[in-house]
Amino acid sequence: MSGPGSQNSEPDLTIPCYGKIILVRGPVADVRFEKPTDIPALYDILMGRAIDGRKIVLEVAEHLGKNDVRCISLSDTLNLQLNSVILNTRKSVSIRVGDELFGRIINVFGDPVDGMAPFTDTEFKVTRKPPRQEVFNIQSKFSLKPQVLETGVKFVDILYPLCRGSKMGILGGAGCGKSVIILELINNIVKKYDGACVFVGIGERIREGNDLFFELKENHLLHRVKLVFGQMNEPPGARFECVNTGITLAEELAEQNKDVLLFMDNVFRFIQGGQEIAALLGRVPGESGYQPTLQSEVNYVQERIRSIPGRGSITSLQAVYVPADDMTDPSVVAIFSCLDGALALSRDLAQRGFYPAIEALRSSCTNLDPRIVGQRHYDVSQKLLMLFAKYSSLKRIVQVVGVDELPKEDQVDYKRAEKLLNFMTQPFTVGEAFTGKKGEFVKTEEAIEDCENVIAGHYDKLSSQEFYLIGRAPKKRE
Repeated sequence: MSGPGSQNSEPDLTIPCYGKIILVRGPVADVRFEKPTDIPALYDILMGRAIDGRKIVLEVAEHLGKNDVRCISLSDTLNLQLNSVILNTRKSVSIRVGDELFGRIINVFGDPVDGMAPFTDTEFKVTRKPPRQEVFNIQSKFSLKPQVLETGVKFVDILYPLCRGSKMGILGGAGCGKSVIILELINNIVKKYDGACVFVGIGERIREGNDLFFELKENHLLHRVKLVFGQMNEPPGARFECVNTGITLAEELAEQNKDVLLFMDNVFRFIQGGQEIAALLGRVPGESGYQPTLQSEVNYVQERIRSIPGRGSITSLQAVYVPADDMTDPSVVAIFSCLDGALALSRDLAQRGFYPAIEALRSSCTNLDPRIVGQRHYDVSQKLLMLFAKYSSLKRIVQVVGVDELPKEDQVDYKRAEKLLNFMTQPFTVGEAFTGKKGEFVKTEEAIEDCENVIAGHYDKLSSQEFYLIGRAPKKRE
């Protein structure tokens, strides 16, 4: 039998092991253990109590040598005393999963923060796990071709199609209609595909979370949505880890053969949380000031968001803040390199009442490919983009001299582009109280057909105002 000091000796996982606090510096705490066999692994959770009895949760971030570890706190370290006893749980963050979480708001640990009844379900899952790896059989009956997810929103379906398992970024400031677009997509996907939604609020304000909760409730969507919040007033560790909590909930739903809409707001704050953690741990930042592990942290999260052939899918919509409108910022580049598309929202369009306020020439999508959407769909989309580009170049000239001074061919293209821009607006189900119009789900084939008719000149006798905030195109006039 090996002695206690033998290299072959292993710790008895049934015996609890304890350490003690030797240093607290803001959200960083150092813990010392007596024996080397008691030292926790990276990302293991340590539990303690503050002087007021409040639970303190620490996540191991570094081994300092000897028997010391440095931890990042996932909860407030206020009133945590020197020499406080800390329990090594020997496992990473685990959260409660199950249908009981629908319509509830939880924190990074899976605990309810909505003031409602506590959970009774006891099934837990670890949040930090590697991306799934499936072995594909050559004779598998499941096709690897991307499957288009019809949203019922004309602008998205025609120019920026969503595919099962794809990742779409949404760029826009306050008041541009991000929440309205997201609520409509949740409404349509949940109803059409019998799917579900997970909303992850990263560094969200309490007011924003409260508003979202009641908007979902008013639109009868709350019973199909799980909400996770790492709020702005919480430590950087909580804001950083809440992403893994949300993805774990989405993976659990996808394993039940459901189409899951995962919305993350705001991914930039996830990067900021990692940046703060790196600074607290004393890691040397990169040339741009971000953490040296920026790309790997983003890739780790993004690789977990995808569909499984023959199972459910995780389709992600991610709000992205662009610092100082600099699209070359390292954080933005790190995120965009993992996305399949980006929707740029325009404040100017929103103020003029164009909803969804998507700026076509600044947005992009790799799913817009003839091998995915078909040749007909692709051709119509390219004609639309060409007309929008021509409209943009002629707009200032028209404002000065008027549309009647343009060459005949340019007049035709300008008026058709104006009709198409108005046609891309749409009454939303979640916006009925504001527009007074019944929301419409427009099928992709119908929207493409209407666009073809506008491009072909079948609606040249109609004014552009007749195309504003409608579903299908109006009846043609002879």
